[in-house]
Amino acid sequence: MTSPPETAGKPLGALAGVRVVELAQAPIAWAGKLLADMGADVILVEPPGGDPSRNYPPFVDDEPGQDRSLYWWHYHTSKRGVVVDLDAPAGRERFRALAATADVLLEAEPRRRLGELGLDYQDLKRIRPELVHVAVTPYGRNDPKSDLPYTDLTLMAASGPPWSCGYDDHTLPPIRGPLQGYHTASHFAVLSVLTALLHRGVGGSGQFIDVSMTAASNVTTEAATTTWLVSKRTVQRQTGRHASVSPSRETQQECADGRHANTGVPPRRPHEFAALLGWLEDLGLEAELPEAVFLTMGANWEGPFDLAKIGRDDEVTAIFGAGREALRLIASKVSAQDFFTGCQRAGLAVGVVNSPDEAFEDPHFRARGFHVPVHHDDRAGAVVYPGAPYVFKASPWAISRRAPRLGEHDAEVFGKLATR
Repeated sequence: MTSPPETAGKPLGALAGVRVVELAQAPIAWAGKLLADMGADVILVEPPGGDPSRNYPPFVDDEPGQDRSLYWWHYHTSKRGVVVDLDAPAGRERFRALAATADVLLEAEPRRRLGELGLDYQDLKRIRPELVHVAVTPYGRNDPKSDLPYTDLTLMAASGPPWSCGYDDHTLPPIRGPLQGYHTASHFAVLSVLTALLHRGVGGSGQFIDVSMTAASNVTTEAATTTWLVSKRTVQRQTGRHASVSPSRETQQECADGRHANTGVPPRRPHEFAALLGWLEDLGLEAELPEAVFLTMGANWEGPFDLAKIGRDDEVTAIFGAGREALRLIASKVSAQDFFTGCQRAGLAVGVVNSPDEAFEDPHFRARGFHVPVHHDDRAGAVVYPGAPYVFKASPWAISRRAPRLGEHDAEVFGKLATR
């Protein structure tokens, strides 16, 4: 492992001392960011002229230009950047010298490219036996389909998740989250890196890890893939709730302020029924809910509440349905935010339907430190970035620097290599 670079006073993360060489490609940018923000020294290797995603929109103030891509800014925090021409002999030698110092190589190159250049795992392990090499391709290194053109959208369509995402109205097409395929593959790459480093640390060696982007998304289709493999049945997408073979009851509810909430999972335990009943009474709404008597029965229930009996046991079905109706009634009488916070106090999982801007400004996200100021030396004041996607108490997370400019750390990185 290497000595970590200076990080402007930021706390050292769990991966401090781990060096990752990332060959710039959009499908793995998120993986490199996750590792870098957790403290790894991620060296982003770009070709001459830079990676194309430097020019991806959106841009600062909606004005295209050099180092103005917000996409680039987001996906490459905490990384150092160098330029290497892998098509030139001198560039390949420079890359080998860099790889000789690396713990991890992260790449999403066309499946034959590195082998043709003499820079694949079999070549690099001769100079760095400890190297963990993670290759991310559309269908895996050995599948000819990985040679076909692809985008995040085609990967998602081929692997299945969009089928489960959308609305009850199936005349509308399915939907997908932006870059969900790339993100899913990146998470599998990160999990693989962490596992391989643990293996190496207890007496193992370096290894080659082959990540299929399509397979990664296909195994994260919730119940869709499993349902087909086990019973040859197809789930159907539903508005705001899990895809299912059989339609379930709608959960979206318009609140008193015109916004919508998802009533989530109704109460299933006595204390949850009791909390919901108490909230209903505090609002003076129990007279508007004839099913309130079943909430009382749920609050006094003894033993497990078997959800498998819904639709088969009249008592269980009535109690569970009363919980759902109580949530819908309360939501219709209060604002969406008050409904959300009230359910939080009652220990019930619900969600407000927020726009991206509203979600970013939500008090919960602010409280967990999701707003992170990042210094840009060419701008007045700090730029606020989205923070950690997950929070660990014992493993500090920090954005240590803005995304690198093209070749910004060439002298810093290769100067040290030359002195070895």
